[in-house]
Amino acid sequence: MTKQGTSRTGLVYHPSYLSHIAGPGHPECPERLESVMSHLGECGLLGRLQTIEPTEADIEWIETIHSHEHVERIRRSAESTVAFLDADTGISRDSYHVARLAVGGVLAAVDAVMHGMIDNAFAAVRPPGHHAERARAMGFCLFNNVAIAAAYLLRYHRLKRVLIVDWDVHHGNGTQAAFYDDPSVLYVSIHQYPHYPGTGGFKERGVGKGLGFTINIPLAAGSGGQEYFEAFESIVRPAAVRFLPEFVLISAGFDAHREDPLAGMELTEGGFAGMTQLLKGIAEKCCQGRIVSALEGGYHLSALARSVESHLRVLMGPPG
Repeated sequence: MTKQGTSRTGLVYHPSYLSHIAGPGHPECPERLESVMSHLGECGLLGRLQTIEPTEADIEWIETIHSHEHVERIRRSAESTVAFLDADTGISRDSYHVARLAVGGVLAAVDAVMHGMIDNAFAAVRPPGHHAERARAMGFCLFNNVAIAAAYLLRYHRLKRVLIVDWDVHHGNGTQAAFYDDPSVLYVSIHQYPHYPGTGGFKERGVGKGLGFTINIPLAAGSGGQEYFEAFESIVRPAAVRFLPEFVLISAGFDAHREDPLAGMELTEGGFAGMTQLLKGIAEKCCQGRIVSALEGGYHLSALARSVESHLRVLMGPPG
C-alpha cells in the first residue's frame, strides 16, 4: 500500500526498523535511520515521496535464498535480550520480526513498481542484508533483502533478467553466492579491496551457466569519484545494456563516503548521485525505469543522510 506524494518515487520506512538492536555502541544502530528520516523531513523531500507501508515477508520468500535452519536459528536467537551470531552481528528480541519486515519492505517496493503505482523506490530498511549467506548471518546482516527481492522478481513476477548493482564499500558475498551459477541475475559489485569480507576479487566471475554474470570491480582504498565514474562508464554501463535487465536492484550502501569511519574511500554525495543517474539511465533504456534500491551500509550519520538525499533527488527527478 502506498500513500500519495507528489513524485513517482516511493519510500519504504517503518518505525519498527528502529527496534533491532545489534549491541551497545554498535555502528549499525537505530540512529542511522533516525538521521536519514529527520534529514529528509528538513530538506523537504519527505512530503514529496510516496510512502510504502511494509509488512513482514512470508517465510516462503525468505527461504528462496536462506535455508529453513537459518531462518529458525534467527528466530530462536531473537528470543534472547541480546545475542551475537558472530563477532560483529548482534541480534535482540525484536530482530527476527524486524528482519522479516525489512525483507517485506523491499518486496512491497518491488510490487509497487511492478504494478505501475510508482516508477522507482528507496527502501530505508535495517538490518542490512548483502553479507547474509544461505545458512549464515554475518557482517551485521540477517536476511539478504536484495537477493530475496531478486528471487521474488524471478519467481513471483516471472521476470527473466534482473540486474543487481552493489555499491556498498564492502563486497556483497551473500548476494554473489546466491546467484553465482545463475545467468538470470547479473550481479555487479564495486567495492574497496582488499577489505572485509575478503571476497570480491575480479577473478570471481561465476560458475557453470552463471559464468560471466558476476562482475567484481575491486578498487583500492582512497578511490573516489573519478575511479567510480570510470568503472561505471567502462564496465557497468556496457555490461548492463548487453544484459537488458527487466528490473534494476541497488544494494545502496553509503559507506564509501569519505567521512565514513568503517572504510577508506573518497566518494561524496555527488558520487552517489552520479552512480544513481547512470543506473537510472540504464533502467529507462532497458526496463521502463524500474529501480528499487535498499539501504545497506553507511555509518557516519550526517554523511549517510546527505547521501540518501542525493540518491533520492536523482530518482525523483526535477519537481513537476
